[in-house]
Amino acid sequence: MIYAAPACGTDCVVGRAKVSHERFRKSGNRFSEKKRDKSNTWSIAAVRRKTEMLQATICNFDVSCPMATRKASTLRAALGSIRSGTLGALIDVNDRVALADVMAGSCLAGGGKEARGHTVLLSPESQLASALAMIDLDGVAQSLVVCPPDLPPEHRAIIAERLRADLLVSDGAAETGPGQKEIRRLHCAPRIVSPHLFELETNETDWILLTSGTFGPPKAVRHTLATLTAAIDAPADAADAIVWSTFYDIRRFGGLQILLRALTGGHSLVLSNAGETTLEFLHRAAANGVTHLTGTPSHWRNALMTGSIGTIAPRYIRLSGETASQPVLDALAAAFPGATIVHAYASTEAGVGFEVTDGREGFPAEYIGRDTGAVALRVVDGSLRIKSTRAAFAYAGEAESSLTDAGGFIDTGDMVDLRGDRYHFTGRRGGIINVGGAKVHPEEVEEVIDRHPAVAISLVKARANPLMGAIVVAEVVLNDHANQTRQ
Repeated sequence: MIYAAPACGTDCVVGRAKVSHERFRKSGNRFSEKKRDKSNTWSIAAVRRKTEMLQATICNFDVSCPMATRKASTLRAALGSIRSGTLGALIDVNDRVALADVMAGSCLAGGGKEARGHTVLLSPESQLASALAMIDLDGVAQSLVVCPPDLPPEHRAIIAERLRADLLVSDGAAETGPGQKEIRRLHCAPRIVSPHLFELETNETDWILLTSGTFGPPKAVRHTLATLTAAIDAPADAADAIVWSTFYDIRRFGGLQILLRALTGGHSLVLSNAGETTLEFLHRAAANGVTHLTGTPSHWRNALMTGSIGTIAPRYIRLSGETASQPVLDALAAAFPGATIVHAYASTEAGVGFEVTDGREGFPAEYIGRDTGAVALRVVDGSLRIKSTRAAFAYAGEAESSLTDAGGFIDTGDMVDLRGDRYHFTGRRGGIINVGGAKVHPEEVEEVIDRHPAVAISLVKARANPLMGAIVVAEVVLNDHANQTRQ
């Protein structure tokens, strides 16, 4: 490992060893002046390049250092700055990769040198391969386009053209969409296959994420590692290990947030698998000692419906991606009385907006108009708007457009209603059902239905009607007790 000599004159942690900055200033003669050869010795020029890049990173990430001002500039630098305990692992159904091995190894053929300075489409089938490739490509690629697993080949072709992607990183023979130009490919694996080439990490990589919930090709938004990790607290020493897991796929914003929380803290992460049932996932989470588990309210409803929710014993539960209703929050509080239960508001464009920890649905009215320095909220015409240092910079593409209004606020399109001392989400602005001129929010109807003791989950939607234009219909799943009573 190459060590840099920060300028503050105190001790910082480099990799997993505590070192004196002054000692490293005086140790330059230890490095070989030979050119780097097959024995992997480093030239003095390579050492200087690496030193310049890491010098600020080490001080800035180490919270004990007096020069600490920001987080690590790359994911690998963040891992290298973990000071206490043992680094965890990334775990899926078939494989387990220790983060300590990730420090010196790469999942990319040739160590990833082909990706340097390129716009990369990241499209492996495996979540584990995706996570390892993100670590390898951050700081190496010019831009990293994270493709969700269900992105159709024809949409990927359009995204590649818009973003001028020139390298596809995949773990197999990814399909080529109609009309897609053939681009170079680089293989990645769900394991370490080659040494990592440290001298490659010289870029601040743009992270380009694709939005969900749209018809046609998704929009692309441009983040950096700094905006994606801005809501994550600096890693702290813990008396016992943290093991993260999430129902989300890490190629989605909600799942990516949990991956970044695990990596920046050096913790283990148990990845979900599209091929397993909720019950199978819960058993696997329990077997790996998961302590922190996240998902949408729908994920948690499904978990509660399995009848085996007691299989797991999380200390921390997080809900996001949908409106967290009171019945779900109450059910989780009853199932895990000792756990911290949080529901968060976030979006791909706006980043992580806020968290609610009081066990109640909605969010306190005092959040509106309050400016924390990182996030400011306001409501305009019933729509929640966010101004944040955690937000994406712009929509990415040939003609990049701004995400914000003149005041720097993003219109989320999520409608809210003030009831007493609390705002409640009522649905998407574009999701309102017009019934003969009356506006109906599907989420409000679902909230009422879901409060019935016999209901496990409901879905409310519109059905075309020749007289009213549309009518409201609901699909309802009864819980096990209700079904047994009917029989």
